[in-house]
Amino acid sequence: MPALGIEIKRKCPICGKVFIIKTLDSIYCSTKCSKVAYKRKKDAEKKEALFVAYAQNVPDIREYLTAKQVVALYGIERSTLYRLARLGKIPSINLGERLTRFKRSELDLLFHYRRDLKNAPVVKGKKLYSLEPEDCYTIGEICEKYQLDDSSVWAHVRKYSIPSRQIGNYVYVPKEEIDNLYKSVE
Repeated sequence: MPALGIEIKRKCPICGKVFIIKTLDSIYCSTKCSKVAYKRKKDAEKKEALFVAYAQNVPDIREYLTAKQVVALYGIERSTLYRLARLGKIPSINLGERLTRFKRSELDLLFHYRRDLKNAPVVKGKKLYSLEPEDCYTIGEICEKYQLDDSSVWAHVRKYSIPSRQIGNYVYVPKEEIDNLYKSVE
């Protein structure tokens, strides 16, 4: 994507540094932060694969599960599991040091299996916009406010599937979407 003709500041999610973006798709401030994010993503994928492999080895007939088995099967954090057990929301048996067991039937009532969550379709609700003129910018207003060319604005509206409405000679685009697209960290 070609460079922008405006200055938009964003905050890097890795290091927290505020930087001026080069393209609208810029997320990270440097290649170093980009590589850190990539490594974190790959590590999370490896961890997920280990959980899936471990969960496949847990017999279905086992009524009481270890904390590691619960984390692998249900995809909840260990600290959450122990907190719920401490509050009495999940029945558990402490057989000694490092021998806490959790009742599978109770966990089935509270949580979904990790494999069920992976296969479930992601349902995104439709975002409702007010396309009334008072809640929208015209293309000309966007060009003036962000010092952009109208062809650039149109390219971004199409690329990011931003809804628009034409009334007479004016095309209206939701203020919320445009402000999010060209937002700047102050």
